[in-house]
Amino acid sequence: MSSPAASPVPPAAAVPATAVPATTAPSAAVAAEAQEALLALTGRADAVFHPGQLEAISALVEHRQRALVVQRTGWGKSAVYFLATLLLRRRGGGPTVLVSPLLALMRDQVAAAARAGVRAVSINSANAHEWTETQAALARDEVDVLLVSPERLNNPKFRDEQLPALIGRMGMLVVDEAHCISDWGHDFRPDYRRLAELIRSLPHGVPVLATTATANERVVEDVAEQLTAGPEDPVFTIRGSLARASLRLGVLTLPDARARLGWLLAHLGDLPGSGIIYTLTVSAAEDIARLLRESGYAVRAYTGRTDNDEREQLEGQLKNNELKALVATSALGMGFDKPDLGFVVHIGAPSSPVAYYQQIGRAGRATDNADVLLLPGREDQEIWQYFASASMPTESRASAVLGALSTDSAMSTVALEGLVDIKRSTLELLLKVLDVDGAVRRVGGGWVATGRPWEYDAARYERVAAARAAEAASMLTYESTNACRMQLLQQDLDDPTAEPCGRCDNCAGAWYPTDVSDADRTGAANALDQVGVEIAPRAQWPSGMSSLGVAVKGKIPAGELVAPGRAVARLTDLGWGGPLRALFANATPDAPVSRELVDGCVRALKDWPWETRPTGVVAMSSRSRPQLVASLSQGLSSIGRLQHLGTLDRNGGTPRGDGATNSAYRLSGVWDTFVVGPELAAALQAHDGPVLLVDDLVDSRWTMTVAGRELRRAGASAVLPFALATVA
Repeated sequence: MSSPAASPVPPAAAVPATAVPATTAPSAAVAAEAQEALLALTGRADAVFHPGQLEAISALVEHRQRALVVQRTGWGKSAVYFLATLLLRRRGGGPTVLVSPLLALMRDQVAAAARAGVRAVSINSANAHEWTETQAALARDEVDVLLVSPERLNNPKFRDEQLPALIGRMGMLVVDEAHCISDWGHDFRPDYRRLAELIRSLPHGVPVLATTATANERVVEDVAEQLTAGPEDPVFTIRGSLARASLRLGVLTLPDARARLGWLLAHLGDLPGSGIIYTLTVSAAEDIARLLRESGYAVRAYTGRTDNDEREQLEGQLKNNELKALVATSALGMGFDKPDLGFVVHIGAPSSPVAYYQQIGRAGRATDNADVLLLPGREDQEIWQYFASASMPTESRASAVLGALSTDSAMSTVALEGLVDIKRSTLELLLKVLDVDGAVRRVGGGWVATGRPWEYDAARYERVAAARAAEAASMLTYESTNACRMQLLQQDLDDPTAEPCGRCDNCAGAWYPTDVSDADRTGAANALDQVGVEIAPRAQWPSGMSSLGVAVKGKIPAGELVAPGRAVARLTDLGWGGPLRALFANATPDAPVSRELVDGCVRALKDWPWETRPTGVVAMSSRSRPQLVASLSQGLSSIGRLQHLGTLDRNGGTPRGDGATNSAYRLSGVWDTFVVGPELAAALQAHDGPVLLVDDLVDSRWTMTVAGRELRRAGASAVLPFALATVA
């Protein structure tokens, strides 16, 4: 959320005024009333509106228009909707409904609203215990702003029982981070697309405000089209300069992860104040946070795995400067508001300059200077490709879902997993897309097909994919350009005011240290050389297995469970991840395990906190890397003086999944695949002690679960999975 206060703006920093149609020019009375409210909001007698703020308030309050505000972070978009709400409520208007994408955004907006004298409450997944009181407060007309997530709009109870009454008395609708509406945008969310239907259902004269800081011309046109009530009621758009005069941008290209981490270890303390270190993956965030903490820095990780209570705590610690930095994925993005954030560093580049602009916009909102540095990695493009391929629905998957759903009885997502070969996160995204398109509907108990005709819009998805590829190419240009970096970002956002900033490394020279000393590299190398990642055992069978011909359900029996396992590292790790990714690349031929990897395995085994040391080794049979797995199991047997009991045979079966299938299909794919042969069975019966089950790569963990189950059923007292790498 942008800062709610509109502070005094000296001429040198003034945002260029946007041309305002005469019909939206504020009257003297509204201008005076809004100015008085602004002084109360800011607590400052010298507060003035930024160019465009008062005009937006007038458009909403006096002319009841639909408005789109595209302004830089820190311009004061929230001041517009809080002050407009105050003025509309004084005129007898109902509560404002503010659609907000993130819990962090809601927390900051509720706090900012209170400072403005606006009574704001939220309905979200983290405060279900407060919903009854919130509904009662709405009924008593004691709520000025109701914040809801876009997902809440499709909650069956809220949509069918509460939303119709709310629409009937809504004073204004606000869509924050409105670029999420557009699938051309860098952060498209299908639930946002549903807002177009809500907007069309509003009574005439209900003002609508959409705000964003990260939208190019294509996204602006798409959002405006969805806001439009008709040709007689055009959307009023205010678009200002997106230049951020406080930000000093730079790019430092270093040869590898060790050098990037070495730079952080050496220079994080030199960066001003407290800030954010962004990474592309959860594992990178967790690893970097751990390594920096071990080196004495006050940092914590903040990712999609961080629970809501901990997120709120970490946000508070950063705001209070109790931490030097949060090492975060994009989970810490829209909505986090710390006006004096001193720096943003990226270890790895986002795939879009627009997304990059949005993330660096967290810094320097209320300070004259903030440092922004990108440390790109060679692996960035592989990560971009993975997320790009996972974000768009395919026709075959859409058809499979529609074929599995009934128009009569609801089916839960869990049950649907047993009928379609799609993993959970992809399935949930696809259902939302189909819901917005009108092909399915969420009801109590799950999902139903609507029976409406539906066609896969291949041409549109191809155009979106091409736009994504163009954005990725622009990001690479940003990394390598000799031109002004801020100007390039503005141009990617179609900002007509783009011009050289005079502050970035290309305009004024490198402002950051470019060297990484041998000592820093050695320290980083030692930190990155840590091995050992837990392979958590599966404890429960997936739902719906009977529909796939596998007669298991519920908890896995204790006598068939595998114990917690270990791998040397994740493929995404900064240290060992590089060599392991090279080992498992399609072009790498099968070969015996290297001495370096054996040494890493020995260290991982040495640090393994097992209850009882294994006394035997069993190798998995491998289709793709038989030499690698066989040599690894023999090597560990010899070094650890463990009895090599043999190899677990395969009995045909379907190939292992490729990472794009759900748990039910993963399990079905390996069920009845493994066979304990006579020699191995005899060895297990005669053996006393836990067995180390050795494989090359662990992904879904169902292969290890099923293989370990067979060994337990054949007489192994305990099975400890071990692998060179895990996918995540």
